[in-house]
This record gives sequence, C-alpha cells and structure tokens, in this order.
Amino acid sequence: MWIQRLRCSTVASITRQSLRSFAVASSSNNTNFDSGNHETTAVDDRHPLKGIRVLDLTRIVAGPYCTMVLGDLGAEVIKVERPHFGDEARKWGPPFLQHSGDAAYFLAQNRNKQSVCIDVKRGQKIMHELIERCDVLVENYVPGTLDRYKLGYEQVRQVNPQLIYCTISGYGSVGPYAKRPGYDVIASSMGGLLHITGQPDGPPSKVGVAVTDIATGLFAHGAILAALLQRQRTQRGQKIDVDLLSTCASLLINVGSNYLNAGTEAKRWGTAHSSIVPYQSFKTVDGYLTVGAGSDAQFVELCQRLKIAEVPQNDKFKTNKDRVKNRDELVELLSKILAKDTSKNWMNYFEGASFVVGPVNSIREVFDDEHIKAIGLVKTLPHAKDESVKVVGPPVVYSEARNDARTAPPMLGEHTDEVLSKLLGYDADKIASLREQRIIQ
Repeated sequence: MWIQRLRCSTVASITRQSLRSFAVASSSNNTNFDSGNHETTAVDDRHPLKGIRVLDLTRIVAGPYCTMVLGDLGAEVIKVERPHFGDEARKWGPPFLQHSGDAAYFLAQNRNKQSVCIDVKRGQKIMHELIERCDVLVENYVPGTLDRYKLGYEQVRQVNPQLIYCTISGYGSVGPYAKRPGYDVIASSMGGLLHITGQPDGPPSKVGVAVTDIATGLFAHGAILAALLQRQRTQRGQKIDVDLLSTCASLLINVGSNYLNAGTEAKRWGTAHSSIVPYQSFKTVDGYLTVGAGSDAQFVELCQRLKIAEVPQNDKFKTNKDRVKNRDELVELLSKILAKDTSKNWMNYFEGASFVVGPVNSIREVFDDEHIKAIGLVKTLPHAKDESVKVVGPPVVYSEARNDARTAPPMLGEHTDEVLSKLLGYDADKIASLREQRIIQ
C-alpha cells in the first residue's frame, strides 16, 4: 500500500517535439501510436499508480470516469456491481454491442477495470476483506446509504485505517440537499450551467455531454492522488467528499466571479463570448466556422486576411472594449463575408494565422480528422464477446510515465471468480456456495 514519490527529471533531445510526438516516437513508451493496434494489458514500473488497488463502487459517469483515469495510470481497479443488474449505464442505449448487449455508453468510462458482482447488502464480509486489501474506495451512493450496510467511512476505517475513501454525490454529505440523489443535468440546472448555455433568445440548453459529471470525476481523481501523497507522510487514510453541485458552481469561473464581485447577472450568448469580440461561430457555405480574436493585433490580422483592413481603424472597433460595445454591427459584417465560402476553404486561407480558427465538426469529422488520426488517440481493445471495441484513449501523455488504455470495459461479473480466488483466497466450493446463495454472480 504505497505510491511512488514524484520525481523531477529533464528530458533532453525533445526541444522541438511535443510530448505526444515523443511518446509516439519512443519504442519503449509507444502507448499512443496506432489506433488499429491492440494495447498491451501489462502494468509496469512506468505506470505511476502501479501497486495501488482501487475498490470502485460507482455507477453511471462521474465515479466510473474517476476510476477509469486511475486505471489508465496503472491502478488495479475492481468494479463492484450489483448481481444480475450491474452499472445502470450498461443499459443506456441504443446503441448496444452486438454480442454482449452492453451499451456503447458504458464503454466510454469503464476500461482498465475488473468487474466483480457482489450483493453489498448481504456480502459485507466479502466487502470488508476486499477493503482490507485496497488503498482507495470510491462510491457514489446517496450519502448515508452505505452506512446501513456497514460500509460507511467510519465503519470501514476500522477495517483499514490507511484507506482513502472518496464519496461522490449530488450535493455533498452536509447541507439541506445532502440526501437528494444527484444527476448531471440536475446539478447543471441548479448550478447555473443551463442558464448560461443556449441561444440568447432561446430556452436554457444542456451541454451535449455530461460535463459536470466528467469534471466531478476529474476533481475526485486529483483529490485521491493528493490523499495518497499525503498518506506517505501521515500513514493515515481519510475521507474525501466531491459533489456535482459544488463542481458545477466552480465551473462558472469568470461568470461566477462577475456576479460575486460586480453583481453582474449572466445571460446566454450562444457560441459568442460575453467579453471578447469576435469570438464565436459563423455560418459558412457548408457549415460553421469558429473564429476568435483574443487581442487587438489578432483582430487586425483577421481583417487584413478578409480584405477589410480599414475596419480596425474605425473608432467603433479599435479595441476589444469598442468591439464588445458595437458587437452586433461587427458580427453582421463578418457574417456576410464568411458566409461566401466553405469552412474548408476558409481553413486553408487562414493557415498560419495568429488568431484562432476551427470548423464546427460533426462527430464523424472529429474522428476522421487527420490530427486525431496522427496522434493515435482512438484505441482498439480486444473484448471478451464482441471481438474488439474502440475507445478514446487518455488525452494526457508523459515523457517517461505510462498512461494507457489496456483492457476493454469488462463484461458483468467477468472477474468475480478470479478476484475472489486470487485476491481473497476463496476455493471453488466457497465461491460456488456464495453463487448459490445469490450473494455473488
């Protein structure tokens, strides 16, 4: 039960290479090279979390995303699921995998895990034995639920005083909403994210993915790493509380700061920015193109390339403050120009520009993009029933450490026997008895 100390090192000879290019070029650390290659399942000393074991009692998105990231870094993740039902996300389709029947949704946040089916209500002894052998427990039950099963923090810390116990919930363990169940869209509604998302004259809109769930999972993973590091000094575990509503409020960043410090209530801007102009999507002949000029110099270059070099000399558009004040007039001018050609032609024309620009891609276009293909972000993993599945690999690349997609999301209960026999030492008769009692699957 340990975590390697962070090491500082200098990586020479890559001054002009990105870390991802370095990882691709290095034969000893080739974890992001070819989306068609099957990843290796071995965890080695280059994985920062090698030797860390995580007991994952989470479902849906936030918790599984957190434990997946830990798994990518080399932690052994044991996902405990309800017998015969499993993680609800397995049923969140279509689409579904042809042979296993699991939803593609489930694949997105459950790689690098072992699935063990245990009835936590009746399998408390098994759970305590697992907890004794784990470094981290992550759960996302409604606060207080696991206490009824003798699996709350104060109970399990008696079993394993060094355990890092991370609770992910809708509203935290205290406060008037503590006992409410939490879902991404509800937290995003109450946390103001829906209020500021959508067209100015339209209703509130949900972000296209569960961004509050994902951010909560990322906060949780970072908190767990910090707690493991602190445990090296104290030799004690601790409880971590991470909740969706607090996460969503923290994601308001400048919008929240504007209200707290200036009393400015936010409104919806569509793809535009409240404080920068131009900074939004524009209609083209065949789609949309997003253009952003974050400085006066960038705006000058944009106008030069659009052959309207006189516009930045106009007092109404000289500074960003001026452009924000006269937003409608400027956006109308740019819209008329950009609507005359295709997104692809504009991208070619703007090549090498100092201002930022990019097409609004469909999902097909995202994964067909030459850059996404070149960096090998998509991984193909062998699957127990469906031959292989594809996942988006880790977006973080290290010059020395490994961080990779190694094993496909597991079948329900795929590793129950293996974990109980190898980790807990149960013999075949004991496992068969537990299965007959429907305590395990």
